Amino acid sequence: MTLERRSTLEDVARLAGVSLGSASRALSVPDQVKPATLAKVRHAVSQLGYVRNGAAQALASRRTRMVATIYPTLSNPIFSVAIHELQQTLWKFGYQLLVASHEYEPEREIDLLRTIVERGVDALVLVGTDHSNEVFELARQYALPYVMTWSIDGSHYPHCVGFSYYDAAFDLASLVVQKGHRRIALCNGFERTNERARARAAGTRAALKAAGLSLDPSLVTEQPFNFEGGREAVRRFLGLAAPPTVLICGTDLQAIGAIDECRRRGIRVPEDLSITGFDDIEHAAIVVPPLTTVKVPTEEIGVLAARRVVALLEGQAVPPARPLETKVIVRESLGVPPTRQ
Repeated sequence: MTLERRSTLEDVARLAGVSLGSASRALSVPDQVKPATLAKVRHAVSQLGYVRNGAAQALASRRTRMVATIYPTLSNPIFSVAIHELQQTLWKFGYQLLVASHEYEPEREIDLLRTIVERGVDALVLVGTDHSNEVFELARQYALPYVMTWSIDGSHYPHCVGFSYYDAAFDLASLVVQKGHRRIALCNGFERTNERARARAAGTRAALKAAGLSLDPSLVTEQPFNFEGGREAVRRFLGLAAPPTVLICGTDLQAIGAIDECRRRGIRVPEDLSITGFDDIEHAAIVVPPLTTVKVPTEEIGVLAARRVVALLEGQAVPPARPLETKVIVRESLGVPPTRQ
């Protein structure tokens, strides 16, 4: 019994009636070949069942045309949208995207990164600025360009595509104070391992201080960035003798969970408790009541990160990234405090 020989790129070029170089470009950078040539090559690939040998290609060119990104989680819609834009933009430049997540366990990031690097990637897109020294050392050892995304607080790295969580939180908390709230609660993430959570807390405290107020430590809780985190915050705070009149949540997911817990307990939002979120995911506008939140440049982060990492890979001169803008979106979940305050 004889095994059938695997089709080669030469076979594809021969069947398509094009040069070997044209066939290679059609598969690697399809946007850079004529539509007629691309159609011929794709038809030949389909006819032959050809699959490129990625390992051999990487050995020959020392490039994999693969970019890896490690996200805190894939369950937050805000991250899914950014990853989609990152992937779509990389495809336009002939690069593929490898996605991994550490599910808010930063100590796992270096293990994921080692596994990814062993399999071969050309560059990295990281989330946030809070990473272990091992992450940066591994990138240096393997000469991997990298772009950091989302947060810019506390970083002077020129290739950091994001916005100031501190400024965004300051603007939101300032609005809360303007509405007349004085007993303000914060449902945040875990600050020790998340610079974005730390910046949100710092911005909130700064806004309160500017108004002559302070954030009561008993009204601060660190919870997972999900629905249950918001539900737990409501359970904790509304059992107090002097409960808060507003709950500022670190993500829309927490805020939506908090609204759901209020509904279950017969607590009116915003008449009894105002609630705010952060991110402006699609659900923020359709939850009842619609959520006051911070709109962040989700799609822009994905697109600009992809363009920047490709520019770094191709040796282009890239100026330092500029901070992106955020905007407070006012909806019905934020009202004036009840008279009991």
